[in-house]
Amino acid sequence: MSRLISAASRLPRPQSLRADVTASLVVFLVALPLCVGVAVASGVPAELGLVTGIVGGIVTGILPGSSLQVSGPAAGLTVLVYEAVEEFGLPSLGVLVLCAGALQLAMGVLRLGRWFRAISVAVVQGMLAGIGLVLIAGQVYALTDTAAPAGGPAKIAGLPGLVAGTVVSPTALTALAVGAGTIAVLVLWPRIPRAARLLPGQLAAVALATGAVVLFDLPVERVEVAGLLDVVQPPGAEQFAGLASLSMIGTVLAFTLIASAESLFSAAAVDRLHDGPRTDYDRELIAQGTGNAVCGALGALPMTAVIVRSAANVQAGARTKAARVLHGVWLLLFAALLPAALGVIPVAALAGVLVHAGWKLVPVKEIVPLWREHRGEAVVLIVTATGIVVTNMFEGVLIGLLTAVVKAAWETSQTHVEIHDKGEGPIVVRVLGNATFLRLPKLLEQLEALPRDRPMELDLRRLRHLDHACGMALLGWAERHNEEGVTPVRVQGAPV
Repeated sequence: MSRLISAASRLPRPQSLRADVTASLVVFLVALPLCVGVAVASGVPAELGLVTGIVGGIVTGILPGSSLQVSGPAAGLTVLVYEAVEEFGLPSLGVLVLCAGALQLAMGVLRLGRWFRAISVAVVQGMLAGIGLVLIAGQVYALTDTAAPAGGPAKIAGLPGLVAGTVVSPTALTALAVGAGTIAVLVLWPRIPRAARLLPGQLAAVALATGAVVLFDLPVERVEVAGLLDVVQPPGAEQFAGLASLSMIGTVLAFTLIASAESLFSAAAVDRLHDGPRTDYDRELIAQGTGNAVCGALGALPMTAVIVRSAANVQAGARTKAARVLHGVWLLLFAALLPAALGVIPVAALAGVLVHAGWKLVPVKEIVPLWREHRGEAVVLIVTATGIVVTNMFEGVLIGLLTAVVKAAWETSQTHVEIHDKGEGPIVVRVLGNATFLRLPKLLEQLEALPRDRPMELDLRRLRHLDHACGMALLGWAERHNEEGVTPVRVQGAPV
């Protein structure tokens, strides 16, 4: 009886259920154009974006972790998915996502979720900024119904040619007008009176662009529709054989790292938006891993928690996880009953949505204050973003992590030299702090500037840390000083 009473107490109350149903409809309207847009930008059928959104809502949504966070295909993985599909082919996408999900599950079970909070925020911001820049560079081509070159540098280098080609092409100009109009609606939508904003900005912008294209029969490319069951392709044995490739393993690790970091940082942001239960990071990682494993088994896109949908969920008044589960149900019903509706959406309108989303990933307003107050963090952000644009997602993130580690090592290896010279007797040199190879040039410069005709006492007892390279360098300095024929340097505290 006590179990029945406990189970009944966990059921949503009528007022909570009403709030969750309303919120789920809002999230559905926000998620629909984003699911389709991310899929098209990733170079896969539009329906696969809906499949990931459905799994993110129903499967991940029902699991414990974060009660109000909403998962689905995210703009943050668009560039990496596009590169993976280009390199390994669409059938191999399921293997990549399935393996990434399995790794997330393992990390959640091993309780490693909390350690993602230790990743430098500057690296994550730089990662998102780099993704945003590459996403914008690629979607600018889609704004004019033009195929984009492969790779970030090639996209940027091709922009002058794109502008020249668009100016002389009436078809490209028409598509650009549709895309630019979509961006204009997205920018202006938050400024109109609240009473007029019955629809989310993304849906309103795509709906208006689609209406204009249909009404005036504009010659622009539209989303290709294949049918939900036709695009679901579970990976086979030949695709799993590709895991012998180091390149494929690297892509799996990139999926895992980026999806996990984005989801858990999103969870921390969502927790600040409401007063409900806080996120259990390990359980959330298990939920994300389960969802990605299911998406991989279906051959769909990878998922992450998406801050845009999650914020919409909280702002719409969601009370429990029922809201995010129901949003997945609405996506399933749409994909099953109205798939042909996707075929009227212009590609340029979806490109406009993603250009706007990519711009929001770039922390333009934060970079100047960050540079003034925490210059090292700003450098890490810029290096990470530049690395992603110049190389690729995985290598760019590794460059950013390495830069963050070097920065942390540099800041923690503060070494101070105190020189006490009473005019007679030995000169006492005390070295304090953390003596590492990063501070070695400056340390040796100070020591070598000391007079060579006086006896020395080198006091290392107050050092908190002395690495091997620095210890050997100090011994070398002492030996060189002793060769001058004066009293040998007396060292207090073992240098190695």
